Amino acid sequence: MNKIKMTTPLVEMDGDEMTRVIWKMIKDILLLPYIDLNTEYYDLGLEKRDETGDQITIDSANATKKYGVAVKCATITPNAQRMEEYTLKEMWKSPNATIRAILDGTVFRAPIIVKGIEPLVSAWKKPIIIARHAYGDVYKAVEDKVTKGDKAELVVTGADGSERRFLIHDFDNTEGIVQGQHNTKASIESFAHACFNFALDVNMDLWFATKDTISKKYHHTFKDIFEEIYEADYDAKFKAAGIEYFYTLIDDAVARVMRSDGGYVWACMNYDGDVMSDMVATAFGSLGMMTSVLVSPSGAYEYEAAHGTVTRHYYKHLKGEETSTNSVATLFAWTGALNKRGELDGNAELCKFAQNLEKATKETIEAGIMTGDLISLSTLTEKKKVNTEGFLLEVGARLKSYMS
Repeated sequence: MNKIKMTTPLVEMDGDEMTRVIWKMIKDILLLPYIDLNTEYYDLGLEKRDETGDQITIDSANATKKYGVAVKCATITPNAQRMEEYTLKEMWKSPNATIRAILDGTVFRAPIIVKGIEPLVSAWKKPIIIARHAYGDVYKAVEDKVTKGDKAELVVTGADGSERRFLIHDFDNTEGIVQGQHNTKASIESFAHACFNFALDVNMDLWFATKDTISKKYHHTFKDIFEEIYEADYDAKFKAAGIEYFYTLIDDAVARVMRSDGGYVWACMNYDGDVMSDMVATAFGSLGMMTSVLVSPSGAYEYEAAHGTVTRHYYKHLKGEETSTNSVATLFAWTGALNKRGELDGNAELCKFAQNLEKATKETIEAGIMTGDLISLSTLTEKKKVNTEGFLLEVGARLKSYMS
């Protein structure tokens, strides 16, 4: 058959460890036989980031702004152990944090629901989509350790040179730690618009939660901006669509989520979204069954898996041992990006391919053929565990029948 053509490049960000191995398998087994793949490639593996002083991460983010769609493999965020293991020049920042800071926007994470894998929360019947603000807060914070006798202050210098000073803490009799966070009105506004528009697109209620009763300026500003934008731009649209915007405190939201049946978008500030998306993913089945897309205010999209690099399986792979690693989230990062590229370019053939690949993946699992992490979760009576490559080959067999 003639391969599907792509007119505009897709930004491809390669990654680390087992997910890097899976990345190549997905391309070789499922994509390259059917698509004349047009990508602008960036190797975000830890060695290349170290070699380039992390400039390659910045370049990949700017390329995403240029071309509008990117797909990213999972990457290592180095700690002290990784510094030694990879003999790094510096403990480089999280690539995701760097990319999100450049693109701004909102991360939307949704569970991939298949028959036979039931949520751990028995009340959940419909998907819960996490909308995570992707700028600022603790991820762009400045922090320091302080010694006994130090005094920490927040100093704001006005445009006219005047200063406003606020005592954080006087460490007169103990050592301690201090941290300064920030956010911007423009970023919060783009976060709000992204959440409201996404809720309208998927026709779901939108929940938003902060801790404004404690943080009466920082968190309260988020709440106020959401309310102002909703009243000005979205109230009538939501009512016409028959959906609701709902605000509550973050602790109340968590309690309500656990009792709900799902079926809404849950907007969270950056740290809350980081934590709650992992909770929701695990409760629905697995981090390996979660989609993740960053939507920027400029209209750029970056698709990735919601999980890490699967280090334990990678070490087994290096020893030549068989692995049974779940590739579904990485696979759906590719299908999400290809589908969006097709939408933006008016390439219906590419969109159809992405949809067929998702269908083939779900049907493989629902037929009882799955990797080891899903075997223990599945309620199907007949199940067969396959290895990492074996699962992709099974998906490929189903895909071939659709494409022919």
